[in-house]
Amino acid sequence: MQRTTIAVVAVIIALGVAFAALILRTDPGRGATPETEPPGALEYPRGPHGARLLSDDGLQVEMTIYETGVPPQFRVYPYDAGLKPIPPREIDLVVELHRLGGRVDRITFTPEADYLRGEAIVEEPHSFDVKVSAKRAGRQHAWSYSQIEGKVQLGADQVRSAGIVIGTAGPRVMQTTIELPGEVKVDETRMARVVPRLQGVVTNVLKKAGDRVRRGEVMAVLNSRELAAAKSAYLAANHEEEFARVAVEREEALWKKKISAEIDYLQARRALDEAALNQRLAEQQLRVLGVAAAALPTLDAAPAESLARHEVRSPIDGTILERNVTTGESVTADALIFSVADLSNVWVELSVYAKDLGAVRQGQAATVVSADLGIEANGRIDFIGQLVGEETRSAVARLTLANAAGTWRPGLFVTVRLVREQTTVPVAVSADAVQTFRDWQVVFVRVGDWFEARPLELGRTDGSWVEVLSGLEAGDRYAAANSFAVKAEIGKLGASHDH
Repeated sequence: MQRTTIAVVAVIIALGVAFAALILRTDPGRGATPETEPPGALEYPRGPHGARLLSDDGLQVEMTIYETGVPPQFRVYPYDAGLKPIPPREIDLVVELHRLGGRVDRITFTPEADYLRGEAIVEEPHSFDVKVSAKRAGRQHAWSYSQIEGKVQLGADQVRSAGIVIGTAGPRVMQTTIELPGEVKVDETRMARVVPRLQGVVTNVLKKAGDRVRRGEVMAVLNSRELAAAKSAYLAANHEEEFARVAVEREEALWKKKISAEIDYLQARRALDEAALNQRLAEQQLRVLGVAAAALPTLDAAPAESLARHEVRSPIDGTILERNVTTGESVTADALIFSVADLSNVWVELSVYAKDLGAVRQGQAATVVSADLGIEANGRIDFIGQLVGEETRSAVARLTLANAAGTWRPGLFVTVRLVREQTTVPVAVSADAVQTFRDWQVVFVRVGDWFEARPLELGRTDGSWVEVLSGLEAGDRYAAANSFAVKAEIGKLGASHDH
């Protein structure tokens, strides 16, 4: 029994020594990233640095990718069959990386310290089929394995059910824009401020704010002594002119018959001219007060009580924006009682900050967006103010919008989007396709049934499209819409950085 116990203890001690030796041989400070497998993946042999160990007939190589302070590069450690380090100069090594889409990266190696250093950068993603070829003492060795990172296989049915839309990278006209705050306002060239033109008392108001009116339509009725006096003066002037005309005709007949002197005829003629002048002045006074020319011939036959009636009419077709009068109210001649505007066109005034003045020009295309109503419309800048406000540090610009449906209401706050620059870029992708994966901005490139995260260097964007500076070529197909579904499928495989 005692011998058995001693034997067990001896075995435990031996195992402990062996594990200690293995730990001591592992150099964690070299910056090599060990290979890790996603959950559920098969294990493989590992070397002293924790990376994949390849063995063949007395030669073993440990494959690491070093990326501490330098771009990713292979560092391969050679050993003999007992994991005893071999001088790297004894090994001729070539690695081929077969990537998705048929690209092959061929990497040769240079001896350095106790490892072989790859002479090319291992570009992301580190997902490829690896073929390793080594030669030592005239003997050839070969290995192959697959390294998967950021890649998933999805069949056509899966792509369709996930709503993934495939796009093709290629040239695109890019527009860089600026957005400026604006407000919808009444087109002041299509607005009328209505005053009664004379003093009086309101007897009837026929229209209210929001009503549409036609030009000449009656909006309110006033009772005005001033108008009654003006009409009376006009009627009196008419009678005087008629009397003077009869007198001229009589004096002319008497003068021609030598019954009266010529001077009598001339005096009658002058009296007629004066009466006609007074009649015209009285008529003009009524026209100024808003009495229509067509109504003047009927004044003489009109009832006496109608002489004080004054009808306030709309000067334009439009919508009543303001009504500032009520029945029974006494108003002055210059009181603003109605505001009428034709809203078939409206202005959009925008504030242009000093830093953006160089990007705004006359005739420039603009898009007006209402986030509240969820609508937008196109127009062109037709006015740019010359003054910059002392407090706002902005200038006023303006554009005109067609508004036949009345959707753009004065007072509505909007955003005005202007094109700052338009250019064609060689390669662009949909902005919705770009996802964050690890520390990269990626799109998921499709080759056959495989989707792979492709790290990108991105440039300009117009909100809908993003310029690709590197990482993708024109013609590459990628998940353009619902790309998050691809990312989710890759996430299900586990976060792997298999080095």
